[in-house]
Amino acid sequence: MERIGLFGGTFDPTHYGHLLVAQAAREEVALNKLFFIPASQSPFKPERQPTPPKERLRLLRLALLGKEWSEVDDQEIQRGGLSYTIDTVRSYAGRFPGAQLFYLIGSDHVSKLPAWREANELARIVDFVIIPRPGLEEVPLPAPFRGQRLAGFPVGISSSQVRARIGAGLPIDHLVPAPVAEAIGNNRLYL
Repeated sequence: MERIGLFGGTFDPTHYGHLLVAQAAREEVALNKLFFIPASQSPFKPERQPTPPKERLRLLRLALLGKEWSEVDDQEIQRGGLSYTIDTVRSYAGRFPGAQLFYLIGSDHVSKLPAWREANELARIVDFVIIPRPGLEEVPLPAPFRGQRLAGFPVGISSSQVRARIGAGLPIDHLVPAPVAEAIGNNRLYL
């Protein structure tokens, strides 16, 4: 049975924390393929306007160069508006009938799962892969959700930290892949 991973987020910008999570999920869950799915607009951060989709997609593609096991899927950006996980998961269930679907989620979102749009159907379609967040206590998956926790590579890097460092004129080369840092600098993003 094919094992497909789905990694949603704003990826604004993509950083090493994202890539380490992806690698851990690939290894620990034995994924055949991992799709990175940038959100058009997160329902969890409606007040924050993300960087334009074209720029976020370009940075994500640069970060994933040479990683044949991964793919960028822009369906949420193409749909526009608020990005709801259930819509994306339904799309994958249709594209990969018979595959087992795994959705990566930060541990800080686990307790909120019952409030997600069409939560019961979501719980039926996917297994959740919980990304540990340094400094946060583990929260059990609420019923009827199922899944597992990642063990590897918990790193305390966030996109907001990267943006703040850029705004303060501080280096980011230790937080993002070199092509991403170069593209951010060349295009004067996050200033």
